[in-house]
This record gives sequence, C-alpha cells and structure tokens, in this order.
Amino acid sequence: MTSVVRRALGVAVACRCPVLLWGVPGTGKTSAVTEMAAASEWPLEVVIASIREPSDFAGLPVVSNGSVDFAPPRWASRLVDAGRGVLFLDEISTAPPAVQAALLRVVLERHVGDLRIPDEVAIVAAANATDQAADGWDLAAPLANRFCHLDWQISASEWADGMIGGFDPVTIRSLDPVELARRTAHYDAVIGSFVARRSGLLSQLPTDSSVAGRAWASPRTWSMAAKLLAAGDLAGAGADVSSMLVAGCVGPAAALEFAVWAAELRSSRCRSSAERSRLVHRSRAGRSCPQRAL
Repeated sequence: MTSVVRRALGVAVACRCPVLLWGVPGTGKTSAVTEMAAASEWPLEVVIASIREPSDFAGLPVVSNGSVDFAPPRWASRLVDAGRGVLFLDEISTAPPAVQAALLRVVLERHVGDLRIPDEVAIVAAANATDQAADGWDLAAPLANRFCHLDWQISASEWADGMIGGFDPVTIRSLDPVELARRTAHYDAVIGSFVARRSGLLSQLPTDSSVAGRAWASPRTWSMAAKLLAAGDLAGAGADVSSMLVAGCVGPAAALEFAVWAAELRSSRCRSSAERSRLVHRSRAGRSCPQRAL
C-alpha cells in the first residue's frame, strides 16, 4: 500500500494540488517528503503548524508610510526567491482553530501576508488522527476541503525491503501544462456528466466534525479530482492511484459511485464501438463482393 500512496503523492505534487498525508506517528511521512524534495533538488520549507501563531501565515501587521502592510515570514520569502519548492506543513492536526483559519488563504490562494507563493511551489501537509496527535484538534471543514487526503499506511514487507535495499524516493515529475489543461477539461466534462445524474453528490458536508475534517464532496474537490485524474494519466500512475486520489478529494463513498458510473460508461462505449465495427465490417464485405449480393 505504501508504494501506491507514494505514487499518489507524486501525482498530487506534480500538478501542485495541495495534499495531506494522514498516518500514525513514526511511519515516515516527514521523511518521505524530505527525501522527495532532496531527490528532485527542490527547496524545502518545513513549517510546524502547532508552534506557529496566526500572524505567521496571515502576516505580521507593520505600519509603513501611514498604511498597514502584512509582512510575510522568512520561509515564505525564501520560497518566492527560489521560484519553486515544497512547503511542508507538518503536524497540522495539532494547530489550534485560529491557526487553521489563518492557513485557509495559504493553502487555496497561496497568500502569506501580502506575499503570494509561486504556482511552482507544492503544498504538502501531514497530520495524525486526533486521538494519536499531541493535543490534537479536528481539522476545520473549510481547511480540510482544500486538500486531497491520503492515508499513509505502511506495509511491513515494503518497509523491510526499503531497510535492506534502500527506499525509492518520490520524484517530482514535470507535466506538460498544455496537455494537463486539455486532459483536465476532458475530466471536467466527465465529472460534470456524472454529477448531472447524481446531483446529491455535488456537495456533501458531513455533520460529524471528525468526518468533516477529512475528504468530502464539494464543487472544489470535484474540480481537484478532475485535475488529479488528468495528472495521473500523464504520469502513467495507474487505476489504483487514480482511485485513491479521487477518494482523497471527495471521500470514499462518492468516489465509489463515480468509479461504478465511469466503468458502466466505458463498458457502454466499448459495446457501441464493437457494434459499429461489426456494421462497418459487414458493409465493406458487401461492397467488395457485389456479385454475391445478386
């Protein structure tokens, strides 16, 4: 399972979709992100959300020339200077509500104070479940809905192989932006057709706060799923990774319904294609032997 999650992480980072890794402490989430940045020679800024103040993300108010500017922290300035990199928000489930609120613009709009983080910066976060975190908090629904959620499950056999032969780090792939936009538009249309038939799945905000702190369906997360499906195609990630990414955006129940509908759609198209081929073959056979038709 770890290899599938690693590939899913690579796809999310490649298309710059904010991704949140959930797992028990000590399973290598931080190490995987650190190794990924090092292998790709990308700058990495690790920000421990639990020991930060809201002003560390919203900016520190500074009076200048009769107006108030919001000065960004040094880590944000370094990412802007580099032009690309990985912003790793570690221990995000231990951040108090005020800090989580300040993170909303950072994750979605990439604004830290008056500074905007470049589009080439990937945003990755890591969290432990509330009962496993040190003084943990449920993730606020608005913040949770800005991430693709991946469960970091460790496999004993894969871990043993990594200890013996070394772990293969996730590499940050470069995707053709034109082709990514074209394929995203295709999946936008596919998902739009699905939601038109399953309108109740467009938005499903859970009433349970612990569930609302994970993946759930909204127009935003369906759009994220379309981009991730497109990126998965370009990266050759495979069906297992694509399924995991969709579930990480809209939740497992909505993802399952979409997968069943998409499989039925593909089956229907295959049957239609086979029928058209059969009719064309019969038509060509008839034209090639006109005497037999008499």
